[in-house]
Amino acid sequence: MDSFTTVTFFKFNSHKFWAFKQMGLMPMHLSKANGLKFFKLMGTGGGNGFSLWPDFGTYALLGVWNSEKEANDFYSKSTVIKKYMKKANVFRTIKLKPIHSHGLWSGQNPFQLRKETKPNINPTAPVAVITRATLKWNRLLPFWKAVPAASDAIENAKGVSFFKGIGEWPFVQQATLSLWENMEAVKTFAYKGKAHAEIIKKTKSQGWYSEDLFARFHLISDTGFKKIEDIQ
Repeated sequence: MDSFTTVTFFKFNSHKFWAFKQMGLMPMHLSKANGLKFFKLMGTGGGNGFSLWPDFGTYALLGVWNSEKEANDFYSKSTVIKKYMKKANVFRTIKLKPIHSHGLWSGQNPFQLRKETKPNINPTAPVAVITRATLKWNRLLPFWKAVPAASDAIENAKGVSFFKGIGEWPFVQQATLSLWENMEAVKTFAYKGKAHAEIIKKTKSQGWYSEDLFARFHLISDTGFKKIEDIQ
């Protein structure tokens, strides 16, 4: 069975210092979660999500599970995640099924499909994209100089409904989650958008990344931002 992916955003108006401390404390609890084979607890970018300055009120938890059932059990039964949700003002969980992935994240490809799997791609269904990279120290300046153009490009792209910059370490390890109306919207942005194409060209010619990954998913469900009492 291929993996199942979840991304949950937590927004805090208060308890911000508590949330910041969980970046160091929560991983030891997550490592014991049943069926969770890969996870990243990450901060987010300020503004529209692509900023040098972090958003200290918003955090993201990415999880790759052996099955959808184990993911659902974690969110419905885990005392760790329930405590996190109750501290947050609102949260949003996005559930994803991988359809294509290449590259590495911390030395592995957590979204890799089995060789025998032929993904059933629905061209009209909503799509999610995760991109991430570890930047080379001597390429930080050109990368961050290109960020405003990249931000403008995706913000003005046709068919994008949500995007947010996320990452394990500010400035150096960066990722983006974006949600799109369909696969055609993703392809149009990726291959026909002049600004985006120019940035991709620079990343390759100038060798910005020491590690990178690109993955596409079918969007299974999206709760939108909710308070914990809204689902009780």
